[in-house]
Amino acid sequence: MRIVPLVLVAGCQPPVAPEPNDPPWAETDWLAASVVTVPDGEDRVAATFARIAALDRSGPELRAFLHLDAALNGGPGSLQGIPIAVKDNIDVAGMPTTAGSLALDGHVPADDAFVVARAREAGAVLIGKTNLSEWANARGDHSISGWSLLGGQAQNPYALDRSPCGSSSGSAVAVAAGLAAMAIATETDGSILCPASMNGIVGVKPTVGLVSRDGVIPISHSQDTPGPMARTVTEVAALLEVMAARDPNDPASAARPADLDIAYTAGLDGGLEGMTIGVARELDSSFDPRVMALLDAAVADLKGLGATVVDVDLTVAPEIAKHEEEVLIHEYAPDIATYLATVDPSRGLHTMADLVAFNVAHPEELALFGQQWFERAAEHPRDDDVYLAALADQRRLGGLEGIDAVLAKHSLDAIVAPTTGPSWLVDDVNGDVAWTGSTSTITAVTGYPAITVPMGDVRGLPVGITFLGTAWSEARLLRCAYAYEQETHHREPPHFAASATP
Repeated sequence: MRIVPLVLVAGCQPPVAPEPNDPPWAETDWLAASVVTVPDGEDRVAATFARIAALDRSGPELRAFLHLDAALNGGPGSLQGIPIAVKDNIDVAGMPTTAGSLALDGHVPADDAFVVARAREAGAVLIGKTNLSEWANARGDHSISGWSLLGGQAQNPYALDRSPCGSSSGSAVAVAAGLAAMAIATETDGSILCPASMNGIVGVKPTVGLVSRDGVIPISHSQDTPGPMARTVTEVAALLEVMAARDPNDPASAARPADLDIAYTAGLDGGLEGMTIGVARELDSSFDPRVMALLDAAVADLKGLGATVVDVDLTVAPEIAKHEEEVLIHEYAPDIATYLATVDPSRGLHTMADLVAFNVAHPEELALFGQQWFERAAEHPRDDDVYLAALADQRRLGGLEGIDAVLAKHSLDAIVAPTTGPSWLVDDVNGDVAWTGSTSTITAVTGYPAITVPMGDVRGLPVGITFLGTAWSEARLLRCAYAYEQETHHREPPHFAASATP
């Protein structure tokens, strides 16, 4: 395994590090303060870099970051002075974008991704790029969540021998451990929801088209979307308001309703009185009984908040998995070629086939697992009959005959289900074989939104609950999630244990 030092892009020298479990550092209320300070009066950015120094390449060695840059100072705006991390498959001008791969090592884009430009305009301080499952967990079979060749293995701050899940692993770890206030991450299927759940934070997977994919290394234009991560619903709502803007460079923006209200923070405190919420207990039959017990407790909490809660018969049709694979395999190569056109042509990386050849020529890339996804994608053209049928079928099964049908049948405002199970042990021999259940696929294939909030823990390992709904229902889902969060306060700061509690 190749482990490289953390890159300090601007030559930043972090100040003296704090103690790893100093509560004011880990639990700063980033949005509440009107001045850019942490509780002890130190500058937020300096405080953030000090905490990174204590935890990321020393102490528990979380390996959440690939690159840091202290030179990007935020100006006036709704996110003024707030330290925000960016997943390393999203372009930030002047900072490397590598997807964790040797193939893109040293690639520095000239322009910000659309969502990064929005955050910068809102005054955010873009402190660095986070580690990720290499190529967003879409390179080969038996991949290892949270591992990349350039970044090494990101570690779950609740139990260091457990997976942080992927692919937005470093982003979730950074937020959970107080190394950043918020993070801009991405999801194709589970890459925000799973790491947010397993690292005890809040994550939003938006409706495809709400947030621009311009400047993001793609997998699938049908399913990819950036989304926010933070420790609270208020914080993700604030960041999503900034990210959610129509972009003519992303065709998916055209589907966005003209009158869509994105004042998400203003609508958080509406409560659950009069709302009807469905419980999808069979959405994934892999969930541990201990997770289902947490769901039962969550249902009682929702009822206590005034919601009507009913069990619903929402399941993921077995054929959806096959359809999703067809869609991703057919879209991957053409979409990645579009991004590679922005890379220095002297690298000789223009197509998926070029990436396959690069990895063969650099065997250290393939030392732990292969590149079967790259190879299959390189062989499939887009827009053949198999692809078009799979795309239509997954949307019909998951949407019209799935989420939308259940919402209509029971007059629901939202549906809830466990996000994931507890984290599994990191296994660099077999990869992610100990999967513990997931709710993400049905919203991935439909392009619908979902938000995960901490629901409790299993032996000290966080578990989230997902609120999901139809397209463009983010405001309602955030309102539900906020009411539940404020009632339960399940999130506990991480303690960087060596393993799960006995």
